[in-house]
Formats: sequence, C-alpha cells, structure tokens
Amino acid sequence: MSNETSTPPPGRWVQLWLGVLCMVLIANMQYAWTLFVEPMRQAHGWKIGDIQWGFTIFIATETWITPFAGYAVDKMKARHGARLMIAIGGVMVGIGWALNAYAESQMALYWGAAISGIGAGGIYATCVGNAVKWFPDRRGLAVGMTAAGFGAGAALTVIPIRWVIATYGYSSAFLWFGVGQAIILLVVAQVLRAPDQPIAASQAVQQKLNQSQKSYTSWEVLRSPVFYLMYFMFVLDAATGLMATAQIAPIAKDYGLANTPILFGATVLSVALVVDNVMNGMARPFFGWVSDHLGRERTMGLAFTLSALCYGLLTVAGHSPWMFVICAGLIFFTWGEIFSLFPSLCTDTFGPKNATTNASMLYTAKGTAALLVPFANQLQGATGQWESVFMVAGGAAVLVAILALFVLRPMRIRQLRMEP
Repeated sequence: MSNETSTPPPGRWVQLWLGVLCMVLIANMQYAWTLFVEPMRQAHGWKIGDIQWGFTIFIATETWITPFAGYAVDKMKARHGARLMIAIGGVMVGIGWALNAYAESQMALYWGAAISGIGAGGIYATCVGNAVKWFPDRRGLAVGMTAAGFGAGAALTVIPIRWVIATYGYSSAFLWFGVGQAIILLVVAQVLRAPDQPIAASQAVQQKLNQSQKSYTSWEVLRSPVFYLMYFMFVLDAATGLMATAQIAPIAKDYGLANTPILFGATVLSVALVVDNVMNGMARPFFGWVSDHLGRERTMGLAFTLSALCYGLLTVAGHSPWMFVICAGLIFFTWGEIFSLFPSLCTDTFGPKNATTNASMLYTAKGTAALLVPFANQLQGATGQWESVFMVAGGAAVLVAILALFVLRPMRIRQLRMEP
C-alpha cells in the first residue's frame, strides 16, 4: 500500500500502556461479577440462573457492539476516533454500574448490564484496534498486553470489591467502583489516538507470520471462509473460559472449598479469583509473544491442547484447597490467550487499515459464546457433577487445536497466495 510507512512513529508505547489502563478499568464487570451473584440472590431472592443472564447480557452487548464501535473509530480521524469512543464508553460504564447498584428488579439489572456492556465494548474495540495498528512487528505481544489489562485488571480489585460488598453491601460496590472507573476513563480518553497512517511490518515478519499486504474491507472479510472458521473456533474456546469465569464461585461452593481459609486468612475463593485473573492476564502477552515467533496457528495448537489437559487435571485433582487454586489458575492461563491470538491473526490475515472493525467482527464470537454459558448449569444439574462440564470443555479445546493446525493454517496460506 502506497500510504503505509515501515517506520513506527514515536510515542507508540505510551499509547499501548494507556490502552492497557483502559482495559484494566473495564475488567471488573466480567471478572468480578461472580462476587455479586450470591449477595444479589440473598438481597432479592432471585434465582442464580436468572442473575447469570445479567452476565450473559453484558458479554453479549460488550462483544456485539464492537463492530459498530470499531467502524466508527476506523472512519474518524486518527486523532479523534479513539478519544471520543473511550469517553463515551467511560460514561456508559459508569451509568450501567449505577443502575446495577439500584436495581430492584431483574429487568433493571439487565438494563444496567446492557448499558455497561455497550460502553465496555466500545473501549475494548478501540484499545485492541490501536494495538494491532501501532505494532505490526510485535502484534501478538501488543494485543496480548492490551488484553491482559482486561484479563488481569480485576486482580487488583477483587479483594477490595469483596471487602466493600461484605462491609457496605453489593450496591455500594457497584456504585463506587463504577463512578471511579468512569472518571479515570474520561481523563485517559483525552490522550489516546491511532497512528496517522497504516504501519507495515518488515518483509521478513510478513513472511514468517503470513501477513497479508492487502487491507480487506469488512464486506470482503465477511465473504471469506477463513473468517468463519476463525469465528467458529473462537466461539468454542471462548465458551469454555466464560463458563469457568461465571461459575468459579458456584464450583468452589459445591466442592465445599469456597470459604476455607488458605493464605493469611484469605479464603480459597478469594485466592483463586486473584490467581485466576493474574494467570488469565499473563497468558495474553506470553502466548502473544510466543505467536510472534512461533506463528499464530502453532501457538493455538499448543495452548488449546494444554487447556484440555488442565480441565482433566481439575477433574481428578481439584478437590483440595491448593489444588483447586492451581488447577483453576492453569485453566485461565491456557484460555486467556484467545484474546491476543485471534485479533492478531485477524489483522495478519485481513490487513491493518480496517483492523479495528475486522477484529471487532471476530470478537463478537465471544458474545455468541456467552449464550452457551447458562447451559453449563443445566448440564451440571442434569448430571449432578461439574466433571461432565469439564469433559465437554476439554473436548472443545482439543477440537480447536486440531482445526488451528490442520485446517486454518493451510486455508490462510492458500488465501495469501491467491492475493494479487
């Protein structure tokens, strides 16, 4: 492309770290949600399955709004799109959390989840889009660091949120953290921006990672079989991790471990949530960095195979306090990388110019996967054990690993060779 530059402008690391901060600020609604479930049930008498639909609605809106947000950011000027989207998203996150704080009906809870999901989706799309655009040479690492903010950000606030819930009630936790996050996002929004023109990686990097030199439009992406294969893979693997995210507290409770003291007075559930969020976050830059060197599909094959093994380990060894923490942490470590690998793979395949839009279309797979989360409760209820859920999750991970290595990679190489 004639308007591309191979010399990254200065300041891209500042933009990357600001994106990481934004992701940290929107992580709590997903990764600390499990802490609010039981207090809401006790306060209102709602069924846990009905409350979990709030989680599903948040995930669905957070993901399905991203293509529209990404399109808006891509079409606006580089210095204005990201700034405006982060500001709007911050306001909506604050409003959504405030609604959750005062919700006296399930419908009000669902509205709060939807509004905060829309705001978080705009922020997520913008930050990931910025990362893939600023770092074509280290795309896996950059997206991994950005996504790590979302995956590990809640580790900083899990214990404070749980303390506020226990001391002042879940409504105060929703309100205080929601308003605080919104204020910081409005400040950070004033500095974020995209590069003025697309940045190309070196020829060697392009060849090693099978990066396209063509920037596909969104309509061209939607006509590509490669996109739909990636989407299917994303749905399968996202569903397994979202199940673990939403159900970790009920699983710990059913195992009789949730309130067992394990470390300096902290319970198994508190320690597990911190470890899970840290491991989830670490997975994203780690496997992103690995994929920059090993290739996206090979890294997927490795990570998803390990994920299946970790579900098996939780099944056979996860009934003691420390083994539960370790096994759950390993599951999150071998799952979180999907949020660095798939956006990087998408931009490698379809080019950087419309990367925010195209990666966001792929990201909607997470919303589709969220629809499968409540069925984990149904499977557990039907079988009376969580082990059956873990077996299904492990099987899905194995299938995705096989598809990545033996179907997706050949299809991508063939598409690249057919480009003019």
